[in-house]
Amino acid sequence: MKNMERELVCPVCKEMYKQPLALPCMHNVCHVCASEVLLQHGYLCCDPTSEPSSPAATPATRSPRLGRRGVPKPDRLDRLLKSGFGTYPGRKRGTVHPQTISFPCPACQRDIDLGERGLGSLFRNLTLERVVERYRQTINISAAIMCQFCKPPQLEATKGCTECKSSFCNECFKLYHPWGTQKAQHEPTPPTLTFRPKGLMCPEHKEEVTHYCKTCQRLVCQLCRVRRTHTSHKITPVLSAYQALREKLTKSLAYILSSQDTVQTQIAELEETVKHTEVNGSQAKEEVSQLIQGLCSMLEEKRASLLQAIEECQQERLASLHYQIQEHQAMLENSGMVGYAQEVLKETDHPCFVQAAKQLHNRILRATDSLQSFRPAATASFSHFQLDVSRELKLLTDLAFIKVPEAPVIDTQRTYAYDQIFLCWRLPQHSPPAWHYTVEYRKTDAKAKGLKLWQRREEVRGTSALVEYLDTDSVYVLRVKGCNKAGFGEYSEDIYLHTPPAPVLNFFLDNRWGFNRDRLAISKDQRAVRSVPGIPMLFAAERLMTSCHLSIDLVIGDVAITQGKSYWACCVDPSSYLVKVGVGLESKLQEWFQVPQDVVSPRYDPDSGHDSGAEDTTVDAPPPYAFLTIGMGKILLSHGSAFTSRDPNGCTVPLPPRIGICLDYEQGKVSFYDAVSFRELWECGVDCSGPVCPAFCFIGGGALHLQELVANKQERKVTIGGFAKLD
Repeated sequence: MKNMERELVCPVCKEMYKQPLALPCMHNVCHVCASEVLLQHGYLCCDPTSEPSSPAATPATRSPRLGRRGVPKPDRLDRLLKSGFGTYPGRKRGTVHPQTISFPCPACQRDIDLGERGLGSLFRNLTLERVVERYRQTINISAAIMCQFCKPPQLEATKGCTECKSSFCNECFKLYHPWGTQKAQHEPTPPTLTFRPKGLMCPEHKEEVTHYCKTCQRLVCQLCRVRRTHTSHKITPVLSAYQALREKLTKSLAYILSSQDTVQTQIAELEETVKHTEVNGSQAKEEVSQLIQGLCSMLEEKRASLLQAIEECQQERLASLHYQIQEHQAMLENSGMVGYAQEVLKETDHPCFVQAAKQLHNRILRATDSLQSFRPAATASFSHFQLDVSRELKLLTDLAFIKVPEAPVIDTQRTYAYDQIFLCWRLPQHSPPAWHYTVEYRKTDAKAKGLKLWQRREEVRGTSALVEYLDTDSVYVLRVKGCNKAGFGEYSEDIYLHTPPAPVLNFFLDNRWGFNRDRLAISKDQRAVRSVPGIPMLFAAERLMTSCHLSIDLVIGDVAITQGKSYWACCVDPSSYLVKVGVGLESKLQEWFQVPQDVVSPRYDPDSGHDSGAEDTTVDAPPPYAFLTIGMGKILLSHGSAFTSRDPNGCTVPLPPRIGICLDYEQGKVSFYDAVSFRELWECGVDCSGPVCPAFCFIGGGALHLQELVANKQERKVTIGGFAKLD
């Protein structure tokens, strides 16, 4: 018990608990300390040193030492009373909305709502009191018992009263047991700290608690139980709550005691982290200091350079102005040039005069021009040497530590699973940049007991990646996080993708034989086809009004399936008039190409909505064809599908962005899927006695294109393979 003293110290007075109260936030505080905290926040409360049965509850018998307690000023008390707190003479009860008391918990720093009754609604923590007493006895604390009614500095208690449940000094005992009253008959006992009720009492009704309300998580008495506030609450006997909590506490404590090695290991790890924190913190301070010092040095160099430029310009201007001043001083009456000119004019020898006057006349002309068009040789303004440091100041103001990237956002419109998973993401608009990313994924298995380990690839450049080597017909969960100099950011939200039910079949549309080139146009990459009915459809308009003669155009894939399971997907233009996607026996498809295109198709049954080829075979034999009918943005379902069985009145479903086809050659079965959610749309049998080809039919205008393999995407990508497993 000697190591648990910090569990027994009040967070307010920093001493061992005295009459602790249990707060709703699961913390404890001394009764006296709680009252003083409320008083400091402007709440009026009864004498905190007493219980209802204590003599301190009598206002007329307060100890004179209590007068030292700080009391709010009269104007503050009046303001509190007028705000609706408490009662005062002349105020009608119920005229003001009752005030609830908010207690700031010193342990968790939260404001705790104590209701209207304040501390009177709290239970006294008798168990904690007993633990404190046993702790004192264990460590042999021989400290004197102090009077419970003296204001600090408290006097040592000399007497105790069993009926008052308090310890007194001589002065307070006489004051609370005056002569001539019933309390004077109380027998004094030695002072003690063990005055407490025998059982836990309801603070509102003063009845022994007998039940526990699970809804309110509070002990209640019989009167509380029948109150309206606990109507329809889960209330159990206190014995049941005791047994349940004791069992949980015992198991939790046993787990902690059995994990002492783990605790020691974690403590050692934390201590090592503390050392690294100190070292890394000092290193970070040094780096910041060096960077700021570098900025200061660069600013000092720049300052010297700018000042040197101003100095050079200033000296150049001063030299020009001083020279101009000298020229003007030479034009003064008593100057050398004017006097020299006057002396030259006195020369009478004509050749000599011409020789001297010619040189002097040029100087006089320059002086005359300078005098007539006077302008200072240099300006005195230095306005063009002003600095605009607004941008630099903003940069310095915004100078801050690098932040980690925010959680990336997965682009669900571009992310999909086909032969591989193409994962695409972006950073939020105002997120710090990321140098690279870490992509993680794992396979989910509902039957497995534990989760599979994450697989990852670090330092992924760009904002997209390919995940390959996946299992078919499985669900994978993926996530991404960014990284820069500040470290790793948060993970993106997990995205779940379903892989195809079979290996993806890569093929192209066959443009060598069979299809009608007048009405069908196949793209250069042989992955898209468009039906343009044109004039032949116009000529057939009259027959379409009077019979079932339709023009059906067929195009097939350039591969034939002879074994195993295969899956492929295509996108059908929602504006297509009528398109059929499916499979058929290669031999039957070749026969179809030989049939004129404007007669009744033996494979078209207006009643079923699908081409099953059942008319060409016996009842027991599987059909040679299986097609899913799509038209005007809808899928026509047969009456035996799962959707129509749930909704007999509806036989169509909206066209998904992609249609998936899965052929099981050995089972002789073909299934059609919503290739986005991999929800099965329809399933039927097909004759697989020979090679089977993917086939597509058009009636009227329409278009479709085959789903491109993820591995063939031309976008910048990173292939993820050979991942390291994460714990």
